[in-house]
Order: sequence, then C-alpha cells, then structure tokens
Amino acid sequence: MGYKIGELISWLESIAPPAYQESYDNATLITGDRNWEAKGVLCTLDCTEEVVEEAISLGANLIVAHHPIVFRGLKSFTGKNYVERTVIKALKNDIAIFAIHTNLDHVATGVNKRISDRLGLQQTKILQPKKQLLSKLEFFVPTNSKEEVLQAIFKAGAGKIGEYSNCSFQSEGLGTFTPSEKANPAIGSKGNPESVEETKVEVLVPNHLFGKVLGSMRKNHPYEEVAYFLTSLENENQEVGAGMVGELETGMDEVEFLDYMKSKMELQIIKHTALLGKKIKKVAVCGGAGIFLLNDAKRAGADVFITSDVKYHEFFDTEGKLILCDIGHYESEIFTKELLGELLSQNFPNIALYLTKVVTNPTSYR
Repeated sequence: MGYKIGELISWLESIAPPAYQESYDNATLITGDRNWEAKGVLCTLDCTEEVVEEAISLGANLIVAHHPIVFRGLKSFTGKNYVERTVIKALKNDIAIFAIHTNLDHVATGVNKRISDRLGLQQTKILQPKKQLLSKLEFFVPTNSKEEVLQAIFKAGAGKIGEYSNCSFQSEGLGTFTPSEKANPAIGSKGNPESVEETKVEVLVPNHLFGKVLGSMRKNHPYEEVAYFLTSLENENQEVGAGMVGELETGMDEVEFLDYMKSKMELQIIKHTALLGKKIKKVAVCGGAGIFLLNDAKRAGADVFITSDVKYHEFFDTEGKLILCDIGHYESEIFTKELLGELLSQNFPNIALYLTKVVTNPTSYR
C-alpha cells in the first residue's frame, strides 16, 4: 500500500510547522490533492516549467519545492508568464506542487542548519529567535491521575524546552468543588461538597499546538470540567527563528576561510567586504536574503556573516565589525533539496525519491 500525498506533507509540516512561515509566504500545497497517492517525489529549490517536465519524465506526481511558485493570487491562467505556465503544466499533468519555505528557514534543523553543517560549524544556535510563539498552560488534576494526563500532553507536543522534553513544574494542593444536580462527576456525588488532593501542572506549549494539547488534556483528564489557564508569553523560542551562528572547530585566516567556504558551498564567486586581518572563528549564516540579520550577527560576535541579495549601500553597514559575504541566493540554498530528500527518506523509505537535476539558478557568471 502506498502513501497519500497528504501523509508526506503532514510529516514535513510536523518538522517545519506552517505557523512558523512569514506573513508574505505561501508555504502550502499549491496544486494537486492531498488524497492522491504519491507515485514519486521530486525535491527542488525552485519549481519551474523544466522541473515539472522532469517530474513527468520520472513518473513523480509530487514536487516538493523550497520556494513557492505562487506568492500572490493569480487572476488569470493564460500562460503569459513563467508562473502561470508552470501552474498550468502541473495542473494538466496531475502534478502536485508543495512549498516549504520560511517555515523551513526558521526551524533549528532547517535550511540554515544545512549551511552550518556544510561549513562544519559547531555549537550552532538560532541567530534571531522568534518571540510570542509560546504559551504557558496551567491546569489542575487529581494527583493519582497526574502521570496519565502528563504523558498525554507531552506526546501532543507540550513541555519541550530546547533539547529537553517532558518539562513541567508541579505543586501539590487541595482542590474543592460541589457538583450540581446536572453534573456527572468522576469523583464525589451531586450536591455534596468534595475535596481532592490535586497537582497544579505548568508546561510550555507552542501556540500552533494549542488545540492538540488541550484536546489531549481533556480526553485523558478524569474531570468532566477541567480547570486550566493559558497565558501568552513574550519568551523567545530558541528553536525557531532566523539565521544561525556557530563556531569552526579551528580558527582560519580570512583568505583560507573564503577558499574553504568556496569549496564547501561549491561557489564560483564570493562578493565580500574588506578583510580585517583577523582569524575567522565564529560564523553567522542566513540562506537567501538575510541582510536584516546584520546587527544580530554583530551582537553575536560573528567574525563573518554569510548571506545573499545584499544591496550596495548595505555593505557599508558592517562598519568594519565583521566580513559580510554575499554568496548568491541560489548558491546559499541549493542544498535544501538534499535536506528535503533526507527528511522524506527518514519516514518514507519505500517511495521513489528524486533530487532535481535542473539548474534553476536565474543568474550566470563569467
């Protein structure tokens, strides 16, 4: 029995939740049906007409792309530009196109981790963690039912802090209540005051998992009515955000590092600010257009910041604090197709899986 396209998408979205994408993004299923059987998957950075043709020739009916082919609403399908032509070709040939973009950029195991790994960076962490993605859930449960409810909400995604799971704070107390005549109490009887040894539990919950965690709590809680509080937090989520920073195992001279990066990232050219005569040890990276992270890279003490799409005057903003390298948008993210292939192969080992051979880079060098 094969896999449904929706199963593959759900797996990828469990790793990079859609809630983590930027507001302008369109990381979603763009064409096709989640209920289609997945006959083969083609992983790519960009989805173009040539990539759709490649999928057809391979017998693959799902293209998993990093960049969405559609960012804004299309008002006509006349084939007047490459976006419309790509979508038309996919629709005519029953090809599903799924994009996983800034949500994959923002997770600690995503695009920037792949760049960091290629450069051999250690002790990596998010360069600009996102805020307001977490809430604190507090609820009260009979102490003898505590473990069952805890394990259920942990399984649903609560209680994770960085590399630690099953995190909670617990305090003991006495809960009191009087069931009405219409109640159906699990403990006590209608109309009679009751007191129960209870545990107050506090856990962190990612906002996009509210419904799942609360549903699991209610399902496994013995009480008909569960007392709980949900509080939004300003805390940074250290596992979600833009860019990444880490350290080389051994510091390098600047020219040595640039040559090293050129080899590891398979670059033809590097555009960079003036060399500073310092060792390169701490490295900040951001796949795609990441100049908005320049000040974060400075604050992190990075010796070099690697990104793309830097404008002329933005190079001046380094003010001699670090080396800014523009390696090209395509070049910074091309290895994302390998990441996507590896993520899918972990959970779907028996599906036909391909990495595109089409070079979708719109720029050339001489």
